[in-house]
Amino acid sequence: MRIEPRAPSPLVNLAVPVLAALVALLLAAIPLALAGADLGQAFALMWQGVFGSLFTVTETLTRAAPLILTGLAAAFAFRARLWNIGGEGQLYLGALAAVAVGTGAISAPPAVMIPLVLLAGALAGALAMALPALLKIRFGADEVVTTLLLNFVVLLFVQMMLEGPFKDPMGMGWPQSEPIVDAAMLPPLVERMRLHAGLLIGLVLALVLHVVLGRTAWGLRIRAVGENPAAAAHAGIPVGRTLIGAALVSGGLAGLAGVGEVAGLKGYLTADLSPGYGYAGIVVAMLARLSPLGVVAAALFIAGVFVGADSMSRAIGVSSYLADLVVAIALLTVLVGGFVSQYRLVRVRAGGEGA
Repeated sequence: MRIEPRAPSPLVNLAVPVLAALVALLLAAIPLALAGADLGQAFALMWQGVFGSLFTVTETLTRAAPLILTGLAAAFAFRARLWNIGGEGQLYLGALAAVAVGTGAISAPPAVMIPLVLLAGALAGALAMALPALLKIRFGADEVVTTLLLNFVVLLFVQMMLEGPFKDPMGMGWPQSEPIVDAAMLPPLVERMRLHAGLLIGLVLALVLHVVLGRTAWGLRIRAVGENPAAAAHAGIPVGRTLIGAALVSGGLAGLAGVGEVAGLKGYLTADLSPGYGYAGIVVAMLARLSPLGVVAAALFIAGVFVGADSMSRAIGVSSYLADLVVAIALLTVLVGGFVSQYRLVRVRAGGEGA
């Protein structure tokens, strides 16, 4: 037997993540059954927890907003074969920069404050990713290691700032920042709900990146570097500059996710701001097959799984960690499906020819 590449099929590429999601939900029935839950009731409660009311729908969209941005951050970097595992740290640095600007350092109307806060967060995230990219280009350092380790460095730095200069004197001793002023808060999209304009920012950026990657010369250079850096360099593409550009955009997107969490949702920064959105964004990007528009669908699926599992666990007493299991299974199935869609097993005859 030998492995041979298949001819690419757009239909198969579209079907793989959809089937992966369905298979993950079906396999989730196994631990549910072992836990003694009624499968029909469990899945009905999950559905109701996501689509049962306006509140549940907006909660799902609220959870999806940071996942879209961190998913785009991972997908864009991965398209250039730049393995950004530091989305979590970049998210926190973006949130820290948003707090630095948005807690009263500048007095201005919302039309000025909101763009400033967004710009500060994006720049902070971009700078956090620029360092690993430069180390990769100049010294050949593995960006998987550098970005992953920077996550811990950034989290410790944020904790230090929350215990020091950024600590809210009115916070009764809790390590949290001062609240962001109203003029710097992202406007809500639905009255009396937590859903905010960060979702619109993510959707617009997904469309922009789809056009950039598919319709622009820069997008072509990024895809060429991602496919074969040596061939891209031979064709005259500046590989180093292309990687730096991809790194800055990727880090900036993750930084915007942090801005959305503090300036759109929570209003202040704490050390537990993110439940792992930076790492979940990698799963979102892989489920989307690195497609910017696919990231939106994958983020909605992941957010729906988490919100639905939380609702189900409260109703029937099943652990909400089932959501983590579904996400892990979905990632494994999409990886297997991606391999099957790109390669096939061929039986080799005695003469060496494929059967």
